[in-house]
Amino acid sequence: MYIGLQIPSFKYPGGTPVIRPKLKEIVTTAESAGFYSLWVMDHYYQIKGLFGEAYTDPMMEAYTTLGYFAGLTEKACLGVLVTGVIYRYPSVLMKMVNTLDILSGGRAYLGIGAAWYEEEAKGYGIPYPSTPERFEQLEDNLKLAKALWSSDEITFEGKFFSAPAITNNPRPLSSPHPRIMIGGTGPKKTLRMVAQYADACNIGDWVGTENMRKAIDNLKEHCETLGRDYNTIEKTSLGTVHLSGADTVDGVIGRIKELSEMGFTHAIFNMPDVYEITPLETFAKEIIPVVAEL
Repeated sequence: MYIGLQIPSFKYPGGTPVIRPKLKEIVTTAESAGFYSLWVMDHYYQIKGLFGEAYTDPMMEAYTTLGYFAGLTEKACLGVLVTGVIYRYPSVLMKMVNTLDILSGGRAYLGIGAAWYEEEAKGYGIPYPSTPERFEQLEDNLKLAKALWSSDEITFEGKFFSAPAITNNPRPLSSPHPRIMIGGTGPKKTLRMVAQYADACNIGDWVGTENMRKAIDNLKEHCETLGRDYNTIEKTSLGTVHLSGADTVDGVIGRIKELSEMGFTHAIFNMPDVYEITPLETFAKEIIPVVAEL
């Protein structure tokens, strides 16, 4: 079982001046501790009540932040959990992911989803289409990624986006390309797109264990329908661990074992107190070695 770290909050004691050095401490400690991957959210507002007290709490742009992580680390995979399709023109997004992959030495994921934070989009003046249109935009992005990463230059004509001469130079270092991960549990569209286009899925544990199992079963069904080998898809989860709060080491290990039994191979966690560094050290000493063989 791989263990990943999501960093969704940038509100640290000391304010803005400490964000840069604190992130350096977090990501370098996490990599040394054995975390397989590092992730940030794709938001401009903080998610009030989940990772902050107000939407105006500090939030960093995702891909710029991952570029910083790329220069600080050597082994951990890097990704956005997950990129909202409405925030960047698809051809520009592909160039950003290519750049991250090259500068990280081939460690990038393209994590992507249909976006959901309407208040944030409207606050930033970003068009927020209907749910069906956002999912069609998601499929355009996925088709573009697959086409671009199989060639040096393509002409792309999707339902909502076109690019008459998009180039793939320099090519990403990941082979055959950066892993495509789709976030969400939608049984008809999201999981069908995972089976059709993606290398990985991400399912949040806030939907509950039973719904996580249902999502895995739905994914299997789509794979059977499309002739996709289910075992070629990486199953990742996302959850929260608060070791200085209600969670215990034994409880976390038990949860990871449960995820493994469901078929997950990569468990990603965020930690409200990660800036204290102690939770990362606890994972390194007491959790990661225990679950490594799952």
